[in-house]
Amino acid sequence: MIPLSPPLTIPAVDLLWVYLSQSPLLWLTATLAAYAVGHSLHRRAAGNPLVNPVAIAVMLLVGVLTATGTDYATYFDGAQFVHFLLGPATVALAVPLWRNLAEVRRRLLPMAVALVAGSLTAVISAVALASLLGAGPQTVLSLAPKSVTTPIAMGVAERIGGLPSLTAVLVILTGIVGAMVATPLLNALRLSDDAKTGDWAARGFAVGVAAHGIGTARAFQVHPLAGTFAGIAMGLNGLLTAILAPVLVSFF
Repeated sequence: MIPLSPPLTIPAVDLLWVYLSQSPLLWLTATLAAYAVGHSLHRRAAGNPLVNPVAIAVMLLVGVLTATGTDYATYFDGAQFVHFLLGPATVALAVPLWRNLAEVRRRLLPMAVALVAGSLTAVISAVALASLLGAGPQTVLSLAPKSVTTPIAMGVAERIGGLPSLTAVLVILTGIVGAMVATPLLNALRLSDDAKTGDWAARGFAVGVAAHGIGTARAFQVHPLAGTFAGIAMGLNGLLTAILAPVLVSFF
């Protein structure tokens, strides 16, 4: 009797997942796919700011990481290329700044006043509200730099005694919420959308101060001039907060 060949074995799904999860490209692909889904939904919603592609991508990725039991370090090994691109993207903000240099020079004084007011409000309101609601000292200190871009915020939090990891989460939440509510809020305040009135500059600067990089990305989607002033505000607010936050939290 001719012996039968051994049956074809199909690797189990969990074994296949273990193999795939070791590849950094998996999480890079997952990140890009999650944002593509968010961007598609944002376009289907006719650009509704409440359908924020970053928020959707974050929720999808959190769901996948939770379901697969993947830790953040493993995820970041693959997604770090996207993180690397933040540097060139930030430097590229100099291009629209140069193109609108005359507009920027014309508004230097209003920008300086708005920057100081916005930076002080962001730090004081967050720290005061957290203190009144009974948050712990480290949580309060972690909230202070929430309105600036993540690398600066984490550095400030570490310097003043906060938790950099908690600050990073708060910064992302602040940016997402700011990008979602900025347009409806500014519309409710009856700021005109006519670029000739200069309100695009005011809108963009406000979003950049309050919602850092995520808000700046949203501002560029709305209008180039708004994005330009949002980028300026993001950079200046990071610098000013790094100086003011250690001084202001000492009073609390």
